[in-house]
Amino acid sequence: MRQLNVVFTPFVRKIAAEQTILTLPGCDVNYTKSFPRIIDAQLRPDCTAVAFTMDDGVPVRFNGVEEVLPAIAIGTGGSQYTQVEKTPRSYTSIIFSPGVEDRGWMEGGPTWRFYVVSESVLHRLRNLVLQLLAAASEFADEPEGGVLAMAMRESLFAAVDMAFAGVVATPEYLRANFSSKFKVFRDAEAAIAEHYDSPIYSGDIAREIGVSVRTLHDAILQFRGMSLHRYLRLRRLWLVRQRLLAGADSVKAAALAFGFWHLSDFAHNYLLQFGESPSATLARSRASGSSPTH
Repeated sequence: MRQLNVVFTPFVRKIAAEQTILTLPGCDVNYTKSFPRIIDAQLRPDCTAVAFTMDDGVPVRFNGVEEVLPAIAIGTGGSQYTQVEKTPRSYTSIIFSPGVEDRGWMEGGPTWRFYVVSESVLHRLRNLVLQLLAAASEFADEPEGGVLAMAMRESLFAAVDMAFAGVVATPEYLRANFSSKFKVFRDAEAAIAEHYDSPIYSGDIAREIGVSVRTLHDAILQFRGMSLHRYLRLRRLWLVRQRLLAGADSVKAAALAFGFWHLSDFAHNYLLQFGESPSATLARSRASGSSPTH
């Protein structure tokens, strides 16, 4: 997405996604079908984004809260969010650039904020997106700033206006938007990112960001939906996989580089996570000349 910086860690071996982008005057409508993953994203400056799911699959964990009620999210320039997607899901994000300031929408903030709406409101938003995409395909020759494009944008504004006018106050969701644990979580992610080419452990992270291991564990559990140990193992497994896909010297060397000293346990966990053995990944990479992006 042109106005969103994204980093992800997949839960599966095969990464498959689809995206349709409808460009209208001053906004992009992004319809995405994603894969099981952890995603961290930050909106670029001078933008406003509104996002919602397009299906009713397994709940995602958005900024530390399970999506169990119909909801929409809003982000403003520079705001961040984190999301855990355990199964493939479909989403729409509408990114307005420049940002929207004069329509009375709910506020964004340093993090994207989550607001509960009625099922009928979410249903109307979903239907509108599908109708817009269908209509756009029929009028492919319409200029980007033409009458049809302007009318489509106005329909989007009206639908989002109605959605925010019908927000249902839900303290649990609103509290999560301002959780003090989010700062601990983001500091931990930054510390992990600094050690991209080497193993990092819970005590190291806690000391680096100035909190207890318990506080760190609680923050990871809230925002990742898994224990600190499991999350760090997942990150290290993914880093090993990237190295194998790039054509490492050996499976053993790649595993040891990221702290996996018990090689049989490593191979077992790798197989469970990615559906193939690490040796199969390396052999396939060498045979095909694959890179970490494949």
